[in-house]
Amino acid sequence: MSRPPYPSARREDLVEDVHGQRVPDPYRWLEDPHGEETKTWLTEQDELFHGEVDGLPGRDRLRARIRELLGSGTLSSPFWRGERRFFMRRTAEQEHAVLYTVDPPETEGGEETERALIDPMALDPSHTTTLDSWQPDKEGRRLAYQLSHGGDEESKLYVMDIATGEAVEGPIDRCRYTPVAWLPGGEAYYYVRRLRADQVPAGEDQYHRRVYLHRVGTDPETDDVMIFGEGLEKTNYYGVGVSRDGNWLTLSSSQGTAPRNDLWIADLRTSPLEDPRLEVVQQNVDAETGLQVGRDGRAYIFTDRDAPRGRLCVTDPATPSSDTWRDLIPEDPEAVLSDFAILDDLDRPILLAGWTRHALSEISIHDLETGERIGEVPVPGLGSIGGIGERPEGGHEAWFVYSDNITPVSVHRFDARTGEITLWASAPGAVEVPDVEATQVTYTSYDGTEVRMIVVARPGHEGPRPAILYGYGGFNIPLTPAYSATTLAWVEAGGVYVVANLRGGSEEGEGWHRAGMLDKKQNVFDDFHSAAEKLIADGWTTAEQLAIAGGSNGGLLVGAAITQRPDLYAAAVCSAPLLDMVRYEKFGLGETWNVEYGSAEDPEQFAWLYAYSPYHHVREGVAYPATLFTVFESDTRVDPLHARKMCAALQHANTADTPILLRNEADVGHGSRAISRSVDLTVDTLAFTAAHTGLTIEEGV
Repeated sequence: MSRPPYPSARREDLVEDVHGQRVPDPYRWLEDPHGEETKTWLTEQDELFHGEVDGLPGRDRLRARIRELLGSGTLSSPFWRGERRFFMRRTAEQEHAVLYTVDPPETEGGEETERALIDPMALDPSHTTTLDSWQPDKEGRRLAYQLSHGGDEESKLYVMDIATGEAVEGPIDRCRYTPVAWLPGGEAYYYVRRLRADQVPAGEDQYHRRVYLHRVGTDPETDDVMIFGEGLEKTNYYGVGVSRDGNWLTLSSSQGTAPRNDLWIADLRTSPLEDPRLEVVQQNVDAETGLQVGRDGRAYIFTDRDAPRGRLCVTDPATPSSDTWRDLIPEDPEAVLSDFAILDDLDRPILLAGWTRHALSEISIHDLETGERIGEVPVPGLGSIGGIGERPEGGHEAWFVYSDNITPVSVHRFDARTGEITLWASAPGAVEVPDVEATQVTYTSYDGTEVRMIVVARPGHEGPRPAILYGYGGFNIPLTPAYSATTLAWVEAGGVYVVANLRGGSEEGEGWHRAGMLDKKQNVFDDFHSAAEKLIADGWTTAEQLAIAGGSNGGLLVGAAITQRPDLYAAAVCSAPLLDMVRYEKFGLGETWNVEYGSAEDPEQFAWLYAYSPYHHVREGVAYPATLFTVFESDTRVDPLHARKMCAALQHANTADTPILLRNEADVGHGSRAISRSVDLTVDTLAFTAAHTGLTIEEGV
């Protein structure tokens, strides 16, 4: 491939003074998706993309193999309510996962009955409807669930009768990201809802959340009772929970995506549901803390307060302040506490603790009363476990999901009475997985920090090969081993696939996260460059064979990488990215992230942002890597304008014969999508990457 002729893109002589810094923005006009000039530009970019990518070699082979590998399907751990259990499953033929329930036998010794509760494909033959979340009530009789359409993630809330499948109420709109905390009996719940657009300043309709008490069947517009949120920060997110016995309400508040929260608890036996008397658990503390009241009446407090890798404490819920907390599981010097479950139908009740040690999962067993470590649950391999779940009324069993780089997801059951772990449910479909090896490699970043990455390749590594380096590095999100059709298809074709555990994630705890946010964001990019240099030095690949990939915050990472070190990478796939860090707060959910990045309204924080903002560091006369931007028109988190502006800037500036392309997709957003859409996207990105790293993909199917 050689440099194609690009669509015309007008460069404006627009320069703003921001805190004394002259900031050019020549493609400001591309922020308007409805402008005729933008529409014409997008149409021409789409023609250019298809003209460059549709004819690339190996696409049919990639499509067939990715479909085969995705044929394993997915499933979740069982979620219990009494004798009824719920789970998600997607088979090879399905575009989306379906929510199922298993009804208990009607007679003793009878058979259980499995049936679908929510099938997004039955709801919408166009496959653009997604099930965003779901929560059965405490008795397993009613189900609250949320649907969104076309990728907008707007989440309308519904309630159904589980036994009959009939609608009880809904839709209730403005419920994006809401938790649902049922009260016993299934007649009422607490939830979070945004104010109406006409009740907030213009442009702020994605913010201004409140916590409400809702009684099933009443009008949410007139009958809901607001219990919290009035007068607080507009970007606050709220969490609510009600204990199994219905006695305790917990309520949390965090400003945007901040790694800290305020937390309250209320005794619902001594104050009205409509006006719960909230007692402070934690307020104005730089820590993240959660609380749940156990079946034994103790409050279990999961926190990183004074423990960046996490600890579990206990206290009396009636006296919840931090000076009463007692460590049950103290902080580990290496592993990060990720989860816990209580098994109390035993002579010696126990607690299971989930950990990640350098991104690899493990489970330990502890005495429930003292926290003493008394054993381990054998995990199937060097991989990742999902949430550890038990029956809410207690028991001796726990379930967890397991996956690694070469193993499709499966569900395992631990029996605390026998100490045995058994396969509860395997992946719905059988697949032939290629022979690959995953190796954890430790390397040193520019400031001397040790960082780890997982390198997946064929056995018997000999000589450099085309490679993809993937990263994220932000928002306390860990990248742990997971089954990936993209990875396996690339490695099977002869490439190397690498996932780097950069600072900004949670692989080493909250301290690792904070070492890659705000004024320390450059550490993330340095870790990424250092990973690339290590791969080259160790002979895995070369700069001419190395591609990079990332999405969302990882798209920012890719944008910074190609502008800071264009010589180090041959190709880049930049998906749903943030790239104009001077104006990012003005669009999508941007203001909720200024606790992660900083705000351009503040002179000091603007200096951090402008120092690495990819759009503002595109330089004329530079040879940039071949770059493919992938964006989604219905993305309400990260506005596609970032990629449009950056694409135009790179097309103007690039001196190399490497294409800069934009793949613009309608009717999908930032989150989940139909499997066929995922296959199409993966085929396009892998074919593009192969063409610019020298990987030959066999033709045919």
